[in-house]
Amino acid sequence: MNPLELARARPGPAFTVTFDGRPVEALPGQTVAAVLWSAGVTSWRTTRGEGRPRGVFCGIGVCFDCLVTVNGRPNQRACLLPVRPGDVIGTQEGTGHAD
Repeated sequence: MNPLELARARPGPAFTVTFDGRPVEALPGQTVAAVLWSAGVTSWRTTRGEGRPRGVFCGIGVCFDCLVTVNGRPNQRACLLPVRPGDVIGTQEGTGHAD
């Protein structure tokens, strides 16, 4: 059984967001991080200095490893931000700004 079945949860209908140009299915109430993890994506940011991959580390918005660009806005914490239908999510390189 999956967690939805165990909890007898009945989320609203799925919708689509995009990640780096590809469609990804999401459910109402999921965070960006949860949607990306469900799609098999574990890294969506690279560090400034060495370009090392990052994704979720703490999962509660403290560490800032999960920063992602959403709808053109960089530095969004994927572990805290709920997805909305049509969101455009992109890998963030470094600070997310043209340096």
